[in-house]
Amino acid sequence: MTEALTQAQTQSLTQALKSAFAALPESAPVAVALSGGADSAAMAIAAARVCQASSRPLHFFHIHHGLFAQADAWVEQVRQLAELLNTPLFVEYVEVAQDSGLGVEGAARESRYAGLVAMAAQHQSQVLLLAHHRQDQAETVLLRLLRGAGVQGLAAMQTDTERNGLRMLRPFLDIDRADLLAFVAAFTQQTGWLPIQDPSNTDPKYARGAFRSGLIPVLQAHWPAWQQTLTRHARQAAETVEILDEVAASDLAGLDLDSVDKSFSLKLWRALSHPRQALVLRYWLQQQGIAMPGDRRLADLLRQLRQLHALGHDRDLLWQHGQTELRCRQGRVLLAAAQ
Repeated sequence: MTEALTQAQTQSLTQALKSAFAALPESAPVAVALSGGADSAAMAIAAARVCQASSRPLHFFHIHHGLFAQADAWVEQVRQLAELLNTPLFVEYVEVAQDSGLGVEGAARESRYAGLVAMAAQHQSQVLLLAHHRQDQAETVLLRLLRGAGVQGLAAMQTDTERNGLRMLRPFLDIDRADLLAFVAAFTQQTGWLPIQDPSNTDPKYARGAFRSGLIPVLQAHWPAWQQTLTRHARQAAETVEILDEVAASDLAGLDLDSVDKSFSLKLWRALSHPRQALVLRYWLQQQGIAMPGDRRLADLLRQLRQLHALGHDRDLLWQHGQTELRCRQGRVLLAAAQ
């Protein structure tokens, strides 16, 4: 691996990683979710430097969605980066559900995370590093606001989360994307390796593509501090969510929660006020690593659960959300893998 990247280019990124690793056991293996774009390449390069210096095991995980004709070429491009960084690469081929109700972006995200969780389990990586940065965080806040995601949505991404038993760290959330681009540009100058250009990032038919191609130039021109402002809102919302989570956890504990299948009593849930019904349902889904449904879909689910209770516990319910089904059987609400 090339050693000539300047201290100024590496300090903020490597320090962010060292801070994230401080709470981990010294020998805990970590992995990078490596799409091959500039952001994840910056994470891979920085992680390789930090992990090799401390002898921490490191893997690169790449998800092949098959959504673009260039997908096979991207695997080769990522493989070249892994060889330059002397780090093992693993590739997972996944299928994106076309009828999940989540849209292409949402379905691809669900397939990607499912693939990453499976790879981490297979290769015994305890922690997954994600390269989301300040602009990603600001975009997420604004997009979730437009989708009516509520306070939980405005809290956006957290630096340390867990999904299906896999710990996910986002050490770069407070770092500007410009720093990542400069870091990768220096690496390109030294090695000749070029990051992948994903066409969906600027394609207006996708939500984030439309945002980046149409809205960001306007925001930059009129509100140059928009990223800092929105990330500050995310931090404030996250503090509020902590309080709401305490209330939701207390309510959920009172719903005769099953320790094995995580089902809860519909009758006890029905006794809560409507706002607390919604709050505890969101919390329950979140605790099981389920992507939060949009406001309209969640409202529809709440309506069905409330009507179902009025009709009696012997009525069945099937509500599909991505790769997961929510069911109600004999007065118990539970989740299962979609058939």
